[in-house]
Amino acid sequence: MGCAFCKSKTDPDYKKADELQPYVSDRGKIVSRGRSGLCSRHQRRLAQAVKRARYLALLPYTERVER
Repeated sequence: MGCAFCKSKTDPDYKKADELQPYVSDRGKIVSRGRSGLCSRHQRRLAQAVKRARYLALLPYTERVER
């Protein structure tokens, strides 16, 4: 299959929250490497980008759960 970021020769960017959204679960957790299909290098960079985007309020920390 291959890493999506390796194929496009890009890195995850915290400013592009719409690109990061597929790698965040419904509950707001970062998806594991096995499910995302990323290489270890880009998985680490993705985690860093998601954490930065959360800190800057570009991505939510958690999704609102209705009970």
